[in-house]
Amino acid sequence: MTGSVERPILFLDVDGPLIPFGPSFSRVQAPAPSSDVVPDQGHPLLGRLDPALGPRLIALGCDLVWATTWMDDANESIAPRLGLPRLPVVEWPEAPTDDGPRGLHWKTRQLVGWASNRPFIWVDDEISAMDRLWVAAQHQGPWLLHRVDPNEGLADSDFSALAGWLRTAVPSGATGILD
Repeated sequence: MTGSVERPILFLDVDGPLIPFGPSFSRVQAPAPSSDVVPDQGHPLLGRLDPALGPRLIALGCDLVWATTWMDDANESIAPRLGLPRLPVVEWPEAPTDDGPRGLHWKTRQLVGWASNRPFIWVDDEISAMDRLWVAAQHQGPWLLHRVDPNEGLADSDFSALAGWLRTAVPSGATGILD
């Protein structure tokens, strides 16, 4: 063992956490950051993306990974609007498996497998108590399943919770977070 600490993974869902479903009258509709960004391609909710989220996600010091049904389309349509580089994408099985306890989200097994035993955060709006129980029994490293209010999307309180967990649960030096 070299003594180096792997950065934690942050698995990121799009619909709900990044594209909130709630009324948009309280949010400024953000234009794409530059003219070379892919147009909305008929997706009416892309204007709900907050370009300030990208730098805040990067500042957490995690390896960001798309964990969304958008798949690689997230790199084409979402990443440029948030100022994110191309990110790795979790590949989902062709047909979701019904193996496992009732109420286990169809993403949970795949994310735990992807993480191996690295520390990870999963940010989604569909996380349940069953997912937490299953991950606690199956994952050997530190983890945080963070449910975001899909009507609000990622908010200051969410970033505070993520940063706080990273400071306390992840070995020192594994993230770029400053106290």
